[in-house]
Amino acid sequence: MKWRKWFVTVSLLAVLATGCSQGQPASSGASEPKAESLGGGTAAKEVPDTIEELAAYDGPDREQLILEGANKEGALTLYTSMNQEIAQELVTGFEKKYGIKVTLWRAGSDDVLQRVVQETKAGRYTADVVESNSIEMEVLQRDGVFQAVTGSPVFNDLVPAAVLPHKEWVATRLNIFVQQYNTNKVKPEEVPDSFEDLLDPRWKGRLAIEETDFDWFNTLAQTLGEEKTIQLFKDIVATNGIQVRKGHTLLSELVASGEIPFALTVYSYRAETDKKNGAPVEWYSIGDAIARPNGVGIMKTTTHPYAAMLFYEYMLSEENQKKMLELGFTVTNKKADPSLEKLNLKLVDASAILDRSAELQKIYEDILFQK
Repeated sequence: MKWRKWFVTVSLLAVLATGCSQGQPASSGASEPKAESLGGGTAAKEVPDTIEELAAYDGPDREQLILEGANKEGALTLYTSMNQEIAQELVTGFEKKYGIKVTLWRAGSDDVLQRVVQETKAGRYTADVVESNSIEMEVLQRDGVFQAVTGSPVFNDLVPAAVLPHKEWVATRLNIFVQQYNTNKVKPEEVPDSFEDLLDPRWKGRLAIEETDFDWFNTLAQTLGEEKTIQLFKDIVATNGIQVRKGHTLLSELVASGEIPFALTVYSYRAETDKKNGAPVEWYSIGDAIARPNGVGIMKTTTHPYAAMLFYEYMLSEENQKKMLELGFTVTNKKADPSLEKLNLKLVDASAILDRSAELQKIYEDILFQK
């Protein structure tokens, strides 16, 4: 599984930080407003001339400056691991609102990580904005590719956990892990109330899990007890087996088709979409639901800093977050969803996971592949 080496070799990526600080474009050149004083008072601010200055700028004309600069640039490139159809719908909304073209490149989170790392190392500055899973975003943050944003007023509208201390990426949405089953394959009385129920021989050959969800497993283990959880899942695999599939969308599709009766880790929005579309599925959570944040960050090497900032704040805005909510996402903007602070969720700690990534991946793989 090619993506795994990117986590276990994080220390090697540090060499790229030099590449990010040398020879990178500081601005988009002639398309940006030139620095000048605003107003005649002693408290006048300078018009931001670089992405660093723009990210910290909090002047009263901030919104106007960003919009004008973005219109001059006219375009940006987004790398995302979001579902292609949904990502395109959100991008189309932005393009219609602002008339700014977005080049969208979508892939799995591991492939997004690899492409950003490879392009940064090669001195190619294609991506302006990156939106992906928290662990991959944290890898890139530690590598120094993201610009910290400190002057954005939209942060005040987000749940506190969405804004990380380093402010180099911010959570846009939460992927909530749930269990999904096919109602034609699983009878109501069979639905498990606990993970221990999966030891029952009735589940032999009927279970599946997504291959990269070691962060979910670790968060579950911290709740139930690490040794207990590891032994429990070893026993489940030994007794009944757990099929492994790559991709949460694929896993949900296989449940909907009936090929897999019961999946341990799918995303709630996808399971709900399948259900609304008439698939014979139900979903729920065994115990507290575990959520993986997804976030957005602006590349330090952006060649469209104003357009990148405009898109970044649009992703976090009440308007866009309401649209994401309608599409089934759990969002992070409190104005878009006032019930956010009442949710009983356990969030994956991306930084803590990353500190033990090689160890946790190995534990997860050893269990699933009976090593």
